Amino acid sequence: MQESGRQGGSANGVGKRGYALVTGASSGIGAAIAREYALRGVPLILTARRVDRLESLAAELRPRVDVLTLAADLADPATPAALQAEIAARGLQVAHLVNNAGYGVPGRYLSSDWKTHADSLQVMLNGVCELTYRFLPAMEASGHGRIINVASLAGLVPASAGHTLYGATKAFLIRFSECLAMETEAKGVNVCALCPGFTYTEFHDVNGMRDRVSKLPKWIWLDADAVARLGLDAVERGQRRCVTGGANRLIAAISKYLPDRVAHALVAGRSKEFRDAD
Repeated sequence: MQESGRQGGSANGVGKRGYALVTGASSGIGAAIAREYALRGVPLILTARRVDRLESLAAELRPRVDVLTLAADLADPATPAALQAEIAARGLQVAHLVNNAGYGVPGRYLSSDWKTHADSLQVMLNGVCELTYRFLPAMEASGHGRIINVASLAGLVPASAGHTLYGATKAFLIRFSECLAMETEAKGVNVCALCPGFTYTEFHDVNGMRDRVSKLPKWIWLDADAVARLGLDAVERGQRRCVTGGANRLIAAISKYLPDRVAHALVAGRSKEFRDAD
């Protein structure tokens, strides 16, 4: 783990109310959530693998709030403990935790080696659970905390071929968040599973699906800034699950009430448009 920098004008003000730790903050929804917190005056601890991206975002946000950047790879099982230790050593308190880091592994389950799958599970499942476990006690002790676990609409709809672990992991995050919310609400800690659908980010460039998903209708897409605002508003209200956008809420509702046989047939017929099953 590498510290990339920290400075800003609000370390002696808003910072006393606690920082927002955002994982996967170098781009996409993570960067948008960081920007939204900065607009709301919440100081930030940003972590991701790409130092240059973190520093660029930090430079943009430091005129508004204090920003600490910590370059780290959540695929390393030692990272959650190292992050907690570094933050504690600096005397900072995490009052908002955003578990955003994640990615899809395209193709059939057997088309990637186990290390690739194990890394994805460490980032999107084990890392989320451990970071939550490490930072939640201080939130409960202070009587205030907010946790956003960035899940996906994919965790609420029938499975499709390809990206085999992605939807399953996001379904876990939704249930985990809902259970945790019930355990912590009396302690002043709100937990929300943020479930975006198709969002304009580089996510689909990374997994090689940009050409396919670009053919989907425009009305199904949201921009990352809108997703960030909806997520932060939802966790403040104590909402346990936030599906972003009317179209996505309709899709989730239809998926819930359709018979499994029909729902799976519909998804199977359309999945090649947004999933690589080869």
